[in-house]
Amino acid sequence: MAQWLKRGATAEAKADADRKVRDIVEAALADIEKRGDDAVREMSVNFDKWDRDDYRLTQAEIDACVDSLTPQERKDIEFAQAQVRNFAQIQRDSLSEVEVETLPGVVLGHKNIPLNSAGCYVPGGKYPLLAGAHMSVITAKVAGVKRVVTCAPPFQGQPARAIVAAQAMAGADAIYALGGIQAVGAMALGTASIDPVDIIVGPGNAFVAEAKRKLYGRVGIDLFAGPTETLVIADEIGCDPEIAATDILGQVEHGPDSPGVLLTNSEKFARETMAEIERLLQVLPTADHARKAWESFGEVIVADSYEEMVAIADDIASEHVQVMTADPDYFLANMTNFGALFLGSRTNVAYGDKVIGTNHTLPTKKAARYTGGLWVGKFLKTCTYQKVLTDEASALIGEYCSRLCALEGFAGHGEQANIRVRRFGGRNVPYAGQAEPTPETIA
Repeated sequence: MAQWLKRGATAEAKADADRKVRDIVEAALADIEKRGDDAVREMSVNFDKWDRDDYRLTQAEIDACVDSLTPQERKDIEFAQAQVRNFAQIQRDSLSEVEVETLPGVVLGHKNIPLNSAGCYVPGGKYPLLAGAHMSVITAKVAGVKRVVTCAPPFQGQPARAIVAAQAMAGADAIYALGGIQAVGAMALGTASIDPVDIIVGPGNAFVAEAKRKLYGRVGIDLFAGPTETLVIADEIGCDPEIAATDILGQVEHGPDSPGVLLTNSEKFARETMAEIERLLQVLPTADHARKAWESFGEVIVADSYEEMVAIADDIASEHVQVMTADPDYFLANMTNFGALFLGSRTNVAYGDKVIGTNHTLPTKKAARYTGGLWVGKFLKTCTYQKVLTDEASALIGEYCSRLCALEGFAGHGEQANIRVRRFGGRNVPYAGQAEPTPETIA
């Protein structure tokens, strides 16, 4: 039986926080839909202390951000983008189009069609998270999206130069210095100065995630990617307390509502890791953010076996799951609910966040139960088509269709089939409105 040495915030506290966020977002989106650019500007001034005549950056501003990079900064961004582009292309190449003759004269198929436009949100309020540009813009472009728009909040009172440079290098078609609810709302709903897009992608804080949730249906979304979550699964053979503590704090520094969980089969290891966390919080430059998250949302769980660890991990369904045990592949083979797995102590979530090539936009709040993360397929529509090439095939399918429509009482549907049976099969079946077709009247 597992024991919790430390628990995070209660479900009631989380629900109360969620309600407050919902109310704010609902009012903000309604205002954007009603007043457009005026509402967007007002929110940008209120939330980000940021105002300008046009939030779209000029080519000169974009070029200045790119030119501001040092040679090493540019080389590092290019390396990271090459890894993301390479893996996205591998994923794209794995998606085949299909056309097959399923019956004589009956051809079925599907095409993978890129979306026409995408809006990519790149978070950057606390930190200029330029990796968000690689993950969203490059993936959309590899999929074949024609128009890719990006939004990122200003950083320290001006466009975030590293984010802007990364967006441009990734191939964004329009770049806006705009953050939060106002950015998501403007891209989804459209304003006089911003044309709406077909899908919104990218992670963000609780307000961004809620805005995407409320707009789903008006536009597509990638997934519900809210505050960062991390689960470290470790034992004394595959890890040591310092690495486990470092990897938890390395993620909860995202913000005060970022859960960090340790799951182990050793109480000794658990307590030593908790002590390491306290030690590191004395020296970590981002300790103010990390401590709030750890104190409010940190958990430490001791399980009896790998089997129990898998069951607990699948129930948590964490965005990031870092496995540092004697047999990491056991968890790869048996876990079913996770955003991304990081297997073995040689890798870590930061590699996935920044550079290794897999996408860092991943499901949170248990959404890993039903979806994976952002990938090239999110920007594609798999659309089916059918062709019937012979009279005989149309009549054959029509006979079955007619009888099935009769079972459902759909006379109009049935007549679509009947007319083809009469035309192409020479069968004397009744018209719609006459006696319902039976096997005897069709045969």
